[in-house]
Amino acid sequence: MKSKDNFSGSFGVVLAAVGSAIGLGNIWKFPYMTGVNGGSAFVVIYLICIAFIGVPLVLSAFIIGRNSGENPISAYKKIAPNTPWFLNGWLGTLIGFIILTFYSVVAGWAIYYAYQSAIGGLAGLAPNEVGAAFGSFSASSWKPVCCQMIFMLATGYILLKGVKDGIEKFSRLLMPLLLMLLIILDIRAVTLEGSAAGLDFLFNPDFSKLTLSAVLSALGHSFFTLSVGAGTMITYGSYIKKENHLMPIVANIAFADTLIAIMAGVAIFPAVFAFGVEPASGPGLVFVTLPNIFNMMPMGQIFSFIFFMLLSIAALTSSISMIEPSIAYLISEYKWDRKKATIIVCIAATVIGAVLSQGNGALNSFKLPFYFEGHVQKMDIFGWVITLTDQLMPICGFFIAIFVGWYMDKKLVEIEISSNGKYNVWYFSLFRFAIKYTAPVAIVLIFVTAIFGLFK
Repeated sequence: MKSKDNFSGSFGVVLAAVGSAIGLGNIWKFPYMTGVNGGSAFVVIYLICIAFIGVPLVLSAFIIGRNSGENPISAYKKIAPNTPWFLNGWLGTLIGFIILTFYSVVAGWAIYYAYQSAIGGLAGLAPNEVGAAFGSFSASSWKPVCCQMIFMLATGYILLKGVKDGIEKFSRLLMPLLLMLLIILDIRAVTLEGSAAGLDFLFNPDFSKLTLSAVLSALGHSFFTLSVGAGTMITYGSYIKKENHLMPIVANIAFADTLIAIMAGVAIFPAVFAFGVEPASGPGLVFVTLPNIFNMMPMGQIFSFIFFMLLSIAALTSSISMIEPSIAYLISEYKWDRKKATIIVCIAATVIGAVLSQGNGALNSFKLPFYFEGHVQKMDIFGWVITLTDQLMPICGFFIAIFVGWYMDKKLVEIEISSNGKYNVWYFSLFRFAIKYTAPVAIVLIFVTAIFGLFK
């Protein structure tokens, strides 16, 4: 019988899991959310939420994964046989797959922008022309599809190599590269004339500007950024060796994820303030606002290429984690080999992603209803799928917390955290309180606030 493919050690786990956590949410979403919610006061609340919500949830997912040694679906079946808990495994696996379908589209946009930056396709465009160029590209019937397919080919290639020789090996290559590119952008940003205002915006908190809505946004983003509700961390947990100490791994993941998000802010906000751009530019910050800034910056074409390569790499390290639970399930449950499982899942994700890429194009007039923020909204298919996963992830995370905090035997949980008594777990009582009470309550707040549009 072939032995189970695992990570080589705790460092490999950290790099792979950090790669999963670090994605478009760090490079794209965190900076614009910081801008919309008033800057550094939002960052402080976000850090608190990471410590008291994000860390316990990732640790819980690792506990489920390592204790069972299985993918999310089989993990619940093994720990809680003859119960409906396996449905949460299905939910997490489905969420990861759906996220990949639209993630690959946005990653394709980043690849296209990197290419355009390399050939000077965005240079010299007026601000309104940059916005029009993005609108024209995203509405195209074939360009977004081709770029998405290139991204999915790269994702599939890495996954075909397996856990140690694929996910871990490429994480060891891509994560340092991502960090290096960010450092280059940070150095350039802080040396711009007028950049001090951007650093002040990011690091000098003014709590008088903090709203309840901003607090809940920080809470929500701290939950989503660590990939807890997508089945990824349970799957990665199943690849962790029994002798590895879980808590330091989780702490390193949370630290690295947060560091990259803040470094992305350092790369963006000094430039935003240096060129007099509104920091609360919203979701268009990356594909419309930033190209305009690069056009005004000395050697901007080079830094534009670096930034969009960075965005593509961040998306790639996340995409391989999002699809791995589906592959792991097919390998475990149906005894498929990795090649067959990877090819089938990647083809399915590529086809669905190609359809979603037409949300701004051929399918722009096709709208779907969604009850969100207190009323029914009509959304294009791309936005509808993103909103759907945003609402499903808290549900999956909630049941992870309930499962570990209330269902699993307390002693069994302690055995996993301490590696069967090998390590001192002085924080165990704090973890138990957080996962039984703090995390579930916080997740309910996120969910109810989003659905009913409270505190807007």
